[in-house]
Amino acid sequence: MTTKPSKIAKSHTAIIPLPAATARAVTVAGAALALAGTFLAWTWTSEFPGDLTVTGYPGGLQVLTLVGAVLTLLFALSGYHVRGLGWLTPGGTNSPVRLSALGVFGTTGYTIGAISYELGGVVNLEPGAWVSGGGAVLAVIGALGLPADQPHDEDAGPWAKLRNALTAPEPGRAKALSSWAEILIITAAFGIGLWVFSYGIATEYSELFIGFVVLAAFAFSAVLRAGLIKRLSALTAKHRNVTLAAAFAAAICFPFTQSNDQFALIGANILIFATVALGLNVVVGLAGLLDLGYVAFLGVGAYAAALVSGSPQSTIGVHFPFWAAVLTGVAASLVFGVLIGAPTLRLRGDYLAIVTLGFGEIFRITMNSLNGTSGPDVTNGSNGIPNIPDLELFGFNFGVPHDVLGFQLTRPGNYYLLMLLFTAIVVLVFRRSAESRIGRAWVAIREDETAATAMGINGFRLKLLAFALGAALAGLAGSVQAHVSYSVTPEQYQFAGSVPPNSAFLLAAVILGGMGTISGPLIGAALLYLIPAKLQFMADYQLLLFGIALMLLMRFRPEGLVADRRKQLEFHETGQTDVPDAATLPEGATGVAKAGA
Repeated sequence: MTTKPSKIAKSHTAIIPLPAATARAVTVAGAALALAGTFLAWTWTSEFPGDLTVTGYPGGLQVLTLVGAVLTLLFALSGYHVRGLGWLTPGGTNSPVRLSALGVFGTTGYTIGAISYELGGVVNLEPGAWVSGGGAVLAVIGALGLPADQPHDEDAGPWAKLRNALTAPEPGRAKALSSWAEILIITAAFGIGLWVFSYGIATEYSELFIGFVVLAAFAFSAVLRAGLIKRLSALTAKHRNVTLAAAFAAAICFPFTQSNDQFALIGANILIFATVALGLNVVVGLAGLLDLGYVAFLGVGAYAAALVSGSPQSTIGVHFPFWAAVLTGVAASLVFGVLIGAPTLRLRGDYLAIVTLGFGEIFRITMNSLNGTSGPDVTNGSNGIPNIPDLELFGFNFGVPHDVLGFQLTRPGNYYLLMLLFTAIVVLVFRRSAESRIGRAWVAIREDETAATAMGINGFRLKLLAFALGAALAGLAGSVQAHVSYSVTPEQYQFAGSVPPNSAFLLAAVILGGMGTISGPLIGAALLYLIPAKLQFMADYQLLLFGIALMLLMRFRPEGLVADRRKQLEFHETGQTDVPDAATLPEGATGVAKAGA
């Protein structure tokens, strides 16, 4: 008697039915055409930004298509087992090709559409645009004809096949390298990261930034699916001290790569936003406390530092030195964190969120009311505290340009380096706290407070400690923000608004980046600040697009961009509870499997 197999047949078939060799050849040819087209003119007039009228010298959005085409070519050629390219795809040879080809298609298609829209029709396109556009389409067709790296069910729908086609298997065991080679790889990786980040900030017009975001998203996904990120993560875990040194060395080099003060100022504000998000990560990511009024602690620190900064509009009329002003902002936020947390942290879940949201609004209304009319004259009401002087430390004035190793460091660059120092302090505090016994107790409270209390953990005391620590870290960033922006006003510290930082964007940065991690909130904060700063023409639709992006994120990557192992197991099926098939068990284990079933 024959039995029907219990497993559904698996297949590696492609989305578009093509022979594998033909599909790869078509992909290579399409990427080569897209690459060649970037050396031809894409339009006849220089009215479109980037001057795409030059033949033989790619510029503007052409450079992005060129980079994407080169990446697609390298991934496609690695499938031919070309000597020296095998290391590019340790986790799968086909899914990275698809993603990079889609990136070329998206960037090139957007450029062609933007030229046609802004100049009044496709008649404004020169042959180079048609060559690159046709090559991008050809590369996508060939890439979708490659076999899937992951098997899928024979009766799976088109969406399931596409999802499996873009998923690469786990990378195999890497060949052992010498320590100096591993350190060199880490250094090169952070150097590339610095170049990409600097290029994104320095984009001078919105069309170039949109094309950069499209290509960067697909290119990062391709590198991730290729298994290179996991290999790099293994190296960074092995050489943790070298990694931290390389990361901060790359960050220190950033202001020296910027010739425009506006772009350096964006970098300084990103660090402020990221530092506050990392402080919120202590409260939300480690302790699991939903705080919707966290931006108020940033405001408390900023107002406290502004009042003692020596501003002519300060009602206190004192001028503390740098270290004293910073400590004043930290102490004020710490005190308010304890005062607000003591009566409210006995609440849980939605009730705690509502109370913290109320505190954030109370702070903003109170700062408006302390204007000498509705209340005592302390904060000048809606006018805030303007004309805050620049910080000075050991004779170093942060508001004056300085020459460092032949490079001129302007005011935004000075504050960027100062904020980088504070970010390093916050990262150190977060890391030490997360790895300590208190950090493990916070995680236990986050997962199940009742069970943690039953095990002898004092939940209220530890939650109050997390609340106070998060508030102090926000006050640290707020004390610098007051001097960077020259003024503080109540409107800067709202729950939601079009300009970060606010409570909604801070919470989104933590969730987007990955709760409970160090690099996650830093990346999330950088993205959420940089994108609105570069796409100001879309300010009217910013919140709509922001909501759509969050919905897509929660659907496809709920654990965040950078997730720890616990979140990955929590949000994704692992198959650990599946009953193994009897045919796959060793002899003598069939009875155990039947008993388990």
